[in-house]
Amino acid sequence: MLEDKKISVIGSGKMGGSLIKGMVKAKLVAPGKVTACDVIPETLDGLRKDVGVRTTDKIKEAVKEADVVLVAVRPNQIEEFASEATSVGIRDSQLFISIAAGITTGYLEEKLGGTARVIRVMPNLACTVGEGAAAYALGKMARRDDGKIAEAIFGAVGIVFHMEERFMDAVTGLSGSGPAYVAMVIEALADGGVKMGLPRDVALALAAQTAVGAGKLILQGKLHPGQLKDMVSSPGGTTIQGVSALEKGGLRAALIEAVEAATKRSIELGRK
Repeated sequence: MLEDKKISVIGSGKMGGSLIKGMVKAKLVAPGKVTACDVIPETLDGLRKDVGVRTTDKIKEAVKEADVVLVAVRPNQIEEFASEATSVGIRDSQLFISIAAGITTGYLEEKLGGTARVIRVMPNLACTVGEGAAAYALGKMARRDDGKIAEAIFGAVGIVFHMEERFMDAVTGLSGSGPAYVAMVIEALADGGVKMGLPRDVALALAAQTAVGAGKLILQGKLHPGQLKDMVSSPGGTTIQGVSALEKGGLRAALIEAVEAATKRSIELGRK
C-alpha cells in the first residue's frame, strides 16, 4: 500500500521518529522513500544513520516531494506548517495525516486551502516501543483508501481504530494522555512496595511488569477488567483488602475525572 509512495514526516522527534522506524521496520516503505524533516540536526543525523531515511530541515522541500505528509508538530505550530506547505502548492494526490492534539480536520483543511485530503490521528507515547494505542478520523476530502494508509502506519506501532471525529477529543483524554496516568499508578505501586520494605529497583520493575501483564490479560484474554479483578480477589484474601483501600481512596473516580479534564482541554486547544 505504501511501497510506491513517498512519505515525509514533519517533526521527527519522539513520536515522528518512532513512526518512521515503525514503518521501515514493518517494511511498509523503503527507507529511501521516507524524508524526515526537523529543526534539530542531531535528530536528523540519528535517523539518517539508524534508519537510512532522507533528511531535511526545510518543510517546503519535504512537502513538495511527498505523496503522504505526516504532520507531527505541536498544535501551536500548525499554522506555520500550513503556511510553508501551501507556499509550494497542495496537490490533489497528497494526503496529510496530523497527530497534533485538538486540531480538527476542518481546521487543517482550511489552513491548507480547503481541498486537501486530511486525516486526524491521536496516537500515544507507547508507539515508541511498538505498543501504541491510536484512533483516526477522516476529513471531508479524505478517501476510504486513505484510512487504510493511516491504519497501516499506526498499526505498525500498536493498535488503531477508525472513529468519528466527534470522539477524537475523548480519545485524546483517554489513550493520548493515558500513559501519564498509568505511569503515576505504577510509581505509586512501587512506592507502596518500598514502604513495605522492597528495594526501589525491584519494586518499580514488579509494578511496571504487573501493569504490562494486566493489560495483556485483558487484551489477549478478552477479559473485562472486572473479571480480572474478581479472579484475583479471593474471599477474605489480600487482594480484596487492597481493592477496598483503593475504593476508599477514590482511585476510579480520580481516573474518570482525569480523562474528562484532559478531554475538555483537547476541545479547548481545538477552539484556539
